[in-house]
Amino acid sequence: MRLALIADTFPPLRTSGAIQLRDLAREFAAQGHELTVMLPSHDLTRREPWRVEMYDGVQVVRLRAPQTKDIGYARRTLSELAMPYAMLRSLRASPLANQKWDGLIWYSPSIFHAPLVQALKTESGCKSYLIVRDIFPEWAADMQLMGRGPAFQFFRSVARYQYSVADVIGVQTEGNLAYFEQWKRKPKRVLEVLPNWLGKPGARSCSINIADTSLAGRKVFVYAGNMGVAQNMDIVLDAAERLQDRNDLGFLLVGRGSERDRLKRDAETRKLTNTLFFDEIDPDEIPDLYRQCHAGIVSLDPRHKSHNIPGKFLTYMQCGLPVLASVNRDNDLADLIRDNAVGEVLEAGEAGDLAKRIECLLGKDLDSPKIRERCMELFAKHYSSAAAVRNIVERLETHSF
Repeated sequence: MRLALIADTFPPLRTSGAIQLRDLAREFAAQGHELTVMLPSHDLTRREPWRVEMYDGVQVVRLRAPQTKDIGYARRTLSELAMPYAMLRSLRASPLANQKWDGLIWYSPSIFHAPLVQALKTESGCKSYLIVRDIFPEWAADMQLMGRGPAFQFFRSVARYQYSVADVIGVQTEGNLAYFEQWKRKPKRVLEVLPNWLGKPGARSCSINIADTSLAGRKVFVYAGNMGVAQNMDIVLDAAERLQDRNDLGFLLVGRGSERDRLKRDAETRKLTNTLFFDEIDPDEIPDLYRQCHAGIVSLDPRHKSHNIPGKFLTYMQCGLPVLASVNRDNDLADLIRDNAVGEVLEAGEAGDLAKRIECLLGKDLDSPKIRERCMELFAKHYSSAAAVRNIVERLETHSF
């Protein structure tokens, strides 16, 4: 099939979304589909509003649009509103201006792509598949980052327009299905679970060698990824402080994010000798990093009400690494961990409770081949990029839902 994938993140960015879309794009190409990835780019000019490049057998089209990252909220909102129209205008100036598509796929976040998708869908007479990875603005309101006033209503109307354009919506867990029940009532719409996915792990040597750090010889709990408000990483530092006297345990926090520098300063102020911070590394180095560790950390703010199985959980499972999870109550991830015996989980608990879960996990043989096998079997069964691509293609090929 000739397919277009529309998103706002892709390599060289190193976000979890960029890695997911990289793996998905590679798999579309591997299965013989002709995929074009469309991305906004604020680096392009009016004279050259588009750029076409190849990435692992996939055509990537970067289209001039306003900057939407690393800017203030008000400017970002205006830029994201303009983004799909700017992308469409830039696309009209490119060699793909008259291209017809057999299917359209787009990834949320962002919630602002609908005008572009609607235009291409109308021109090509094809179906569209929306991959929903978080439900905004609901999660922001749940975490009290936003009230439920005019701003919330505005963003919700944008999101609802996005949903109205989709023929199929794929959410990441069963717990998210209820939110879209009303959307599903319209004839010929399909709502389903499309679990997160990962492609083959990278093989690059990691620039972090734990044997050369103060954590050498310890059982290392690792977190690699975004450290923002939604991750609630403070509970990890609080637990680390409670376990400071254990010289067989260490915490390695790798990545970037709005809270990262504050967390690092906090750890230094508390003199947490069992905790180290490193800057973000190349995603292809992650598997080699995890081979040096003993457990992976997942942390989500307990105020979340939506269900989330983070991409880093998949990476832990793929690498055979048991997980320590601190999540919101009734999150689908909690049952997944318990039912498959792949780690310890705390639901909406305190730091003292998390410290106990850590000690419980330490009491198990973290080097046991059986634990590694359970983790890897869970990944292979549910989270391959090949299965995700087959599912999306099957839906787009079916004209009568």
